[in-house]
Amino acid sequence: MNGMGLIGAAIAVAGAAIGASLGNGKVISKTIESVARQPELQSRLQMMMFIGVGLIEAVPIMAVVIAFILVFK
Repeated sequence: MNGMGLIGAAIAVAGAAIGASLGNGKVISKTIESVARQPELQSRLQMMMFIGVGLIEAVPIMAVVIAFILVFK
């Protein structure tokens, strides 16, 4: 693969990582706000937060896998 393809793969992975970090920040901040409003729901909210963060983190992992497939094809 030429240099431009490598740069494109790096930009795609960087974009996915930035998007995931922004999404994680939003999910965590909203969870903190919700716990502050209703502390009795902390365990349920925390469980749902971890599920959401896990799903969000799957996106950059898939981007890295796709980038490796494209780079080493």
